Amino acid sequence: MQAPRGLSQDVAGGPPAARFERDYRIRFSHCDPAGIVFFPQYLVLFNQLVEDWFTEGLGISYADMLGPRRIGLPIVRLECDFRAIARMGETLTFSVAVERIGGKSLTLALEARGDGVLRVASRQVLVFTDLDAHRAIALPEDVRAALAASTPAV
Repeated sequence: MQAPRGLSQDVAGGPPAARFERDYRIRFSHCDPAGIVFFPQYLVLFNQLVEDWFTEGLGISYADMLGPRRIGLPIVRLECDFRAIARMGETLTFSVAVERIGGKSLTLALEARGDGVLRVASRQVLVFTDLDAHRAIALPEDVRAALAASTPAV
């Protein structure tokens, strides 16, 4: 069964949270010699998901944000729970939902699921930064507006 694309609603455990989803096939390059996903590769895949979410889900080019706009979005806090393995050839559904919108940061809940099984859950705090000054900055107004349009009250 194909996972829903784009934004969907998750009503489990509280108010609905807009969830952006993408299916990614696990490739040879993601795996270790044991034939399972090498755990740091999940962070690479989650970063890819965040890029897709900004560009496709929020309508804000992630490449333009880092390039011409010189706005970075580093992770300053990271939690990961590795629940089950994934193997090369599997397709996992990766999802991201906003947990909190701060003045200079976002807290995101990310998951990877395959065959209905949670493989990895992550919580990340990302801070908007000026890439030239290397200092935190306020959420750009276009990002705040896009978040407000796509995310129920968080």
